[in-house]
Amino acid sequence: MSARVITVAQQKGGAGKTTVVVQLATALLAGGREVAVVDIDPQGSLTDWMRVREHLARDARHLRFSMVGGWRLQSEIDRLTREADIVVVDSPPHADTDAKAAIRAADLVLVPCQPSPLDVWASKSTLEAAARSGREVRLLLNRVPARGRVTEEALAAIAKQGYPALDARLGNRQPFVASLARGLGVVESDPRSAAASEVAALVEETIPLIG
Repeated sequence: MSARVITVAQQKGGAGKTTVVVQLATALLAGGREVAVVDIDPQGSLTDWMRVREHLARDARHLRFSMVGGWRLQSEIDRLTREADIVVVDSPPHADTDAKAAIRAADLVLVPCQPSPLDVWASKSTLEAAARSGREVRLLLNRVPARGRVTEEALAAIAKQGYPALDARLGNRQPFVASLARGLGVVESDPRSAAASEVAALVEETIPLIG
């Protein structure tokens, strides 16, 4: 079976795409899979994290990495699918050519969304772009607060719009931030934490969607 491609996409900025890419990729890696990550976001946050990983986390398991865009994107993804089991792509915000290409290359598109009705509504264009491409797509609530009505309101908005969403969600937790600063994922830096349990639930729900 050929490698599977997961594209993390969201046209609205500030949704935490890179956090989702890092946490998902490192959890898959910890589970024994060969994983590659691709940074096509001009902000280069994933690239910055990889530099920290190479400098501070030299004992961490090897994670394949590429920063690419434009006409080379599809050929680079094709190359990585021959070397890894799963390729996770960090796409740029806005509906530019690279973002559309990353969606078309995916077996699954994850759309991170902060838990508010406004953010749910703003996810419509990304969800529709994935649907038009015939790709499996799921909304993922990210940076979910421990308390408050905002999550309930977001879930109500998701249900009203009929958007496909994961049951798994990632909380607004300090271990996520701390792991990134060390070039790690939370399953590597704090495997017994509630944050790591949330990432494990994300992996468990994601794997059946990519086959």
